[in-house]
Amino acid sequence: MKVGVPTEIKPDEYRVALTPAGVRELREHDHDVVIQSGAGEGSSIDDSAYAAQGARIVPDAADVFAEADMVLKVKEPQPQEVALLRPGQIIFTYLHLAADGDLTRGLCESGATCIAYETVEDTRGRLPLLAPMSEIAGKLSTQAGAFMLEKPFGGRGILLGGVPGVAAATVMIIGGGVVGMNAAFIAVGMEAEVFVFDKSIDRLRELDTALSGRVSTVYSSTLSVEEMLPRADLVIGAVLVHGARAPHVVRREQLKLMKRGAVLVDVSIDQGGSFETSRPTTHSDPTYEVDGVLHYSVANMPGAVPITSTYALTNATLPYVLALADQGLAAVDRDPGLRLGVNVAGGYVTHPAVAQSLDMPLMPVDEAIAGAVPGLA
Repeated sequence: MKVGVPTEIKPDEYRVALTPAGVRELREHDHDVVIQSGAGEGSSIDDSAYAAQGARIVPDAADVFAEADMVLKVKEPQPQEVALLRPGQIIFTYLHLAADGDLTRGLCESGATCIAYETVEDTRGRLPLLAPMSEIAGKLSTQAGAFMLEKPFGGRGILLGGVPGVAAATVMIIGGGVVGMNAAFIAVGMEAEVFVFDKSIDRLRELDTALSGRVSTVYSSTLSVEEMLPRADLVIGAVLVHGARAPHVVRREQLKLMKRGAVLVDVSIDQGGSFETSRPTTHSDPTYEVDGVLHYSVANMPGAVPITSTYALTNATLPYVLALADQGLAAVDRDPGLRLGVNVAGGYVTHPAVAQSLDMPLMPVDEAIAGAVPGLA
């Protein structure tokens, strides 16, 4: 198979979908790799490092898409990239389609088979390709929130950990998954007062153990969230529903309960956002204010630390990339977890949560792939 890696073009995105080590492994399996010139520069990877492992460097994205049987990316394809996709081609990347009807329809029209990192599951129902970016985003969410709480950036002017004689800031984390746990680790390390909310009592027990009782765990309900908002200096939205649009856990009218200059960090923004007032922002222009509350909702937070993120991503995705390169779409039949990653195929939506979120028809994966690749059972 010929595997292609274009340069990411989403604003302020510096990651790349494959490291030189990934190129080497694909070449060891006798696959060809084409890399767009400069694709790794944001992650401090030169073209020469790819070429040394057997990749062929091509000048632009059009060449990558034209040659590749499978395109590897980091973020969802932008409109000009969707236009380059063709029937029968595989694209493997983060898609987050539940919050983007236009992109979903464009991918359906392309005829490509679109596999989303974020809905691939392992044998225990976990999300192995989302987890490394969730770990990074969780840690960054606390860092970013602490920074934005500084007065020059519009925040209250409070130090997250306080000092002797002056109370620490209160951090409220809604969602106790991978993002929430990593946000809590950093907040505890910065000596903040930390509260983690989740609807799973079992998960709250796990967090209490993992964090050695250094956080307060709270069963998440509308009332419990509302009662905490007046105390919170920093609120981190870390809610995830597999493949679906994130639910709103803080509504517009509840902002009036919060302190002026408090900060909301919405890590769920790529799934539509967990705050009603959230809208996507960029690293270049990360915040905006609503009713006296500062909002930070950068849709590609791990892109700010591309060296860490790129290598963590390839470590996670490479086994699946190799399976798809070796077996083609037959890999989807052999791995039920990878099958869950197929969001669009043969012109149809194939993931139930995406179809439900966008009110679009759902086609079973087997039937859609058979239509995308005639003769494939």
